[in-house]
Amino acid sequence: MAIVKSELIKELKKSYPNFLNKDLNKIIEIILKEIKQTLQRGERVELRNFGTFRANEQKASIRRNPKTGKKVSVPKKKTIRWKMSKDLFKKLNNEKE
Repeated sequence: MAIVKSELIKELKKSYPNFLNKDLNKIIEIILKEIKQTLQRGERVELRNFGTFRANEQKASIRRNPKTGKKVSVPKKKTIRWKMSKDLFKKLNNEKE
């Protein structure tokens, strides 16, 4: 099951009942906006005990369409690389510290 922003806000509301939904929504929007802007500047985003995000630039290349076999030119583009933290890795794999 994927978590969507509305589900995240519901979970936060359970933990922090004194906050209004619109305030929780605004907090989430600010955090996501800052992450996006930081990645656009080419900087790294580190969320402790979760992982790091960084922008990666793929070079322009010529690839093959697997359905037709034709060569396709792909322009250079930016992608996001994510690496999980050691703590998250251990939790996912039920390892003890």
